[in-house]
Amino acid sequence: MQTAIISEKLVSINPATGETLGEVAIQSVAEVADCIERARQAQKHWSQIPMRTRAHQLRQVGKYLVTHTDQITDTISRENGKTRAEALASEVLTAAMAVDYYTRMAPRWQKPGRLGMSSLMSSYKQSTVHRVPYGVVGIISPWNYPFAIPFHEIILALLAGNAVILKGASETPLVTQEIAEALTAASLPDDLFAVVTLPGHQAGPAFLDHGVDKLNFTGSVAVGKFLMAKAAEYLTPLSLELGGNDAMIICADANLKRAAAGAVWAGLQNAGQACGSIERILVHEEVLDPFLQELQSQVGALTVGDPQQPDTGMGVITTRSQWQTIKTHLDDAVQRGARILVQSKNPVLEYPFFPATVLVDVTPDMLLMREETFGPLLAVIPVKDMETAVELANATSLGLTGSIWTNDRLRGRVLARKLAAGVVTVNDHLISHGLPETPWGGFRESGLGRTHGQEGFNSMTQLQTVVDDRLPFLHRYPWWPPYSAAQYDELKGVLNLFFGSSWSARFRGLRAASGLLPGMLKKINRKHESGMIKMVS
Repeated sequence: MQTAIISEKLVSINPATGETLGEVAIQSVAEVADCIERARQAQKHWSQIPMRTRAHQLRQVGKYLVTHTDQITDTISRENGKTRAEALASEVLTAAMAVDYYTRMAPRWQKPGRLGMSSLMSSYKQSTVHRVPYGVVGIISPWNYPFAIPFHEIILALLAGNAVILKGASETPLVTQEIAEALTAASLPDDLFAVVTLPGHQAGPAFLDHGVDKLNFTGSVAVGKFLMAKAAEYLTPLSLELGGNDAMIICADANLKRAAAGAVWAGLQNAGQACGSIERILVHEEVLDPFLQELQSQVGALTVGDPQQPDTGMGVITTRSQWQTIKTHLDDAVQRGARILVQSKNPVLEYPFFPATVLVDVTPDMLLMREETFGPLLAVIPVKDMETAVELANATSLGLTGSIWTNDRLRGRVLARKLAAGVVTVNDHLISHGLPETPWGGFRESGLGRTHGQEGFNSMTQLQTVVDDRLPFLHRYPWWPPYSAAQYDELKGVLNLFFGSSWSARFRGLRAASGLLPGMLKKINRKHESGMIKMVS
């Protein structure tokens, strides 16, 4: 994808053909600030609408996706460069699943929760936890899944009672417009949802400086750290999803045909341009050769080409800069001793085409082992046992997802718990992003917070606790002034009554605390004598 800014317009170009797809007007920071303020006013009304009404309105968006599937799929494929099948399966279908699930579950998730008492001492208090919307949520989304990634967050934020301002990727502005069109089906109040178009480096500061109440960002680690530092100026809460260098662990008892097919799916889907893509394959040395034979056969048969053709196996690289990063990682690996086992059928090795590539004889010092490649490179590493595999999988600053492949599902779950990753799948990979019930997010430099599922809904709300006193007829509590030596002894008696180490200590505590109740029933005399409040019967 080549994006140009001409006369305050963003020009979208099909990365596979060079065709100009359209133009979108660029807004100023002042216009973004005005948009945020108008959204704040609209949100006040929206948050008062009953949850079931909000859910009913947003459910219409799902119906829109069904009736406009081909249109949305075509826009995604042309502007992003992924195949039409991938655009449908990984973006439109998962978005439809999300809106259906979230609108059904959100009324349950928003219900106030009554807290049980911690002890008899607090039995006279009833605490209730409410989920309150933040206000205006800013979302900055990437170009690799330009429809599905922001869609989940938008629906959850709106269901929670927030207004939403979306800044889509500059590389895919027409997909962002498709999202805006889909949201019109919900008949939302004016200004509650808005799309803003401005250069990426201006978006985060514009949102934060002009008062969004929560910011969701998906992108690079470097930009995530910058936004976190910027947000600290205002204590604005953030959700950050910052990428991965994900490992696939193949046990000796794994179904090797399925594992190879899974590697092709989860490592090369969207030409490997997925933060949850498989980049490192750690395979037990006992099954290394038969696994490589399966992987070589499947990758060698993969066709790279025009994403619009129904039989294309892998589309193109979206941006020229990303293509160069992939090429740099490949060259670095080969120069350091890696060997190319197989490459897919490819028309030419120049932007936007890049062959799916399997590498062996890789070493930890290579870039593709240390950094996120975000492209169709699969590095295969033999391991002597699964403990070594887990150690190597965790030898990264990132920790988004991972997978275990084995016919022993119990063993798979045990190994999964040892990976330092936010999502670990047994006998599959990458699919969790499409499961709306599954929280999405990573450990360490892969980000902060979670999107998707109930955790994603919770992240769009603040907790408010209301504590109600069951005994309003009491005039005072024993820890209120005025204080006295007798009062101190009575409070100490309460401590021993509930937490004494023996029955005799608890009995002594009961005797000492017996004077509390009469004091609680005494009225407060508002007249002061010598600066002290007097108690009267």
